[in-house]
Amino acid sequence: MPLDIVTIPCLSDNYAYLAHDPASGETALVDVPEAAPILAALAERGWRLSQVLLTHHHPDHVQGLTEVLAQHPAKVIGAKADAHRLPPLDVAVSEGDSVQIGDESGNVLDVSGHTVGHIAFDFPGVVFTADSLMALGCGRLFEGDPAMMWASLSKLAALPDDTIVCSGHEYTQANARFAETIEPENPALVARIAQIDADRQKGLPTVPSRLGVEKATNPFLRAHVPEIKAALGMTDASDADVFAEIRSRKDRF
Repeated sequence: MPLDIVTIPCLSDNYAYLAHDPASGETALVDVPEAAPILAALAERGWRLSQVLLTHHHPDHVQGLTEVLAQHPAKVIGAKADAHRLPPLDVAVSEGDSVQIGDESGNVLDVSGHTVGHIAFDFPGVVFTADSLMALGCGRLFEGDPAMMWASLSKLAALPDDTIVCSGHEYTQANARFAETIEPENPALVARIAQIDADRQKGLPTVPSRLGVEKATNPFLRAHVPEIKAALGMTDASDADVFAEIRSRKDRF
């Protein structure tokens, strides 16, 4: 992976990310839940911010921005569709646009569902998904509908299996308990849950994850799987309708 990625725990269960291009020395920050741990991570490495990439407008992803920019003036990039709710942007982007971190070019993906206007940043080997695709989960549909979110998740699922998924929260253990109700006999899921429980007992993060692992275990990426459709009594239903049922069950879990 060409970019050096640093995962920064923030607040009670958020993550921010630094993406550093060693060749140019440029460093981007993805989301800003709170300033202090981000500023500490930059100082520890002697890095200066060149860009801030915002995925969506929720306060726990943007509220530390002013304090970070006071020490690290940087170009702020976010979704054109969400610009009216984001902090002031220097660059407003839409799906199909590219973002540069030094020599590395990333693609902007519209992953609306959790919010309308949520974007992800897809760089070679790593995708920053925030609250769209999450470890063993996906974001609650506060604004979008199930068909919209299924389309967004399908877009992310089409990336290479070895892609590192940098999502926005440490929700994996709770997500695992739900995933187990959908596919209790999935051996990959059973093994993953055991690893998650062991990691969390040691205080280790479960994020980032790998896309191939998500595709094998995350019920929100598996609405198309015949065995899941059969287990839910939805053999003839569309993938989007099966996803809607899984999301509804999670909301009630």
